[in-house]
Amino acid sequence: MMTLKEALALPKEEIGTLRADLKKRIEERSDINAYIALDEAGDGVPLLIKDNIQVKGWNVTAASKILQGYVAPYNATVIEKIENEGLAPFGRANMDEFAMGSSTESSFYGKTLNPHDPNRVPGGSSGGSAAAVAADIAIAALGSDTGGSIRQPAAFCGIVGMKPTYGRVSRWGLGAYSSSLDQIGPMTQNVEDAAILYDIISGHDTRDSTSANVEYAPVAPNLNPGRKLKIAVIDNYIKDAGSEVQHAYQKAIEALEAEGHTIIHKEMMGAKYDIAAYYIIATAEASANLSRYDGIRYGNRAEDPKDLKDLYLRTRSEGFGEEVKRRILLGSFVLSSGYYDAYYLKAQKVRHLIKNEFENVFEDADLILSPVAPTAAFKFGEMADPLQMYLSDAYTIGVNLAGLPAISLPIEKRDDGLPVGLQLIGKHFDEQTVFDGAMSLERAVAYEKK
Repeated sequence: MMTLKEALALPKEEIGTLRADLKKRIEERSDINAYIALDEAGDGVPLLIKDNIQVKGWNVTAASKILQGYVAPYNATVIEKIENEGLAPFGRANMDEFAMGSSTESSFYGKTLNPHDPNRVPGGSSGGSAAAVAADIAIAALGSDTGGSIRQPAAFCGIVGMKPTYGRVSRWGLGAYSSSLDQIGPMTQNVEDAAILYDIISGHDTRDSTSANVEYAPVAPNLNPGRKLKIAVIDNYIKDAGSEVQHAYQKAIEALEAEGHTIIHKEMMGAKYDIAAYYIIATAEASANLSRYDGIRYGNRAEDPKDLKDLYLRTRSEGFGEEVKRRILLGSFVLSSGYYDAYYLKAQKVRHLIKNEFENVFEDADLILSPVAPTAAFKFGEMADPLQMYLSDAYTIGVNLAGLPAISLPIEKRDDGLPVGLQLIGKHFDEQTVFDGAMSLERAVAYEKK
């Protein structure tokens, strides 16, 4: 598949041929269910869009029954930005319903398959985006990351996925799951493409109250994989990972040392604190954000309700999937009278401690090397217990709680061909160092996609 960099350099008359060829590829690989629909907007270089990002005139549904029939009345800021740079929205990517999940199994449209093994998950919630790029049926894609939802599917599918610093990319037009954690980011074939797409979608947006108004310099033109960096490894984190992840971790450390980087060893709090804080804060915000889906304003509505209360009850009961209901209930509980202080307030205090921990590590290091998930892609049905699924996010959610930038990239393949990815975590608004380090690691490990 042509890279994003190559596609952006094409003459206008060749883009039509590219789009036609891509449609043919998508039809041939319809079995993996990466695309919900092949909607188009504009005639630029085609870019796959996750189904929770508003594209004017599209049926944007967040992969939920409750939003069937909804038509987006406006473009998200990131859509305006890509269109201004010669890209065009091309297809809606499958996802976990309302971005709640780690496997893309909770989608109203059915599960997406991992292109490397149809019996395994592609990750989530941006599983459709990751699977499409990995299967060569998307040049690149946009995903969203609330607790690892770009980086984990990228690792499972063997592509590059990048979560920017919170506030660096506008959230205006992104369907909200957890407003203080959500962030849109690029999912691409290589690190350079991720930097190019990151530059396009980044920047301050006055329409987004969480958008950071900070000085910004483009990353892609200044990529420097030759920089020598101090990279921290968190020894107590890797102990809980599977053998294949530990092997990839050691390979990455050796590759970084061979590139001239300095490896330093650090310890951090156990990930159990990250998980507890994340699932209290995220579900609390989700319960508030999803209260707008009531059958009155837009989307699906229960038929022939007895009264208003029955309309609310039946619309939400029929419209939301089991995982979304579970998280709404949990979020409503931790915000309820008598439990707010005991759970939500304590989780916010722990969030502050997590942020401070990262800052302490960054006093001595430029980047942190970390696993993305404890294992490679797991089989469908293997994580039937919701708590077990939540624990699989242990390595990614701390980054969102602290609002840091991070990038996942493939390191090697297991004997059965499944990719194993790792992530590099950077300081707030220091995406340049994140991309420089990632490009150096990418060059050093020389991962072969095929």
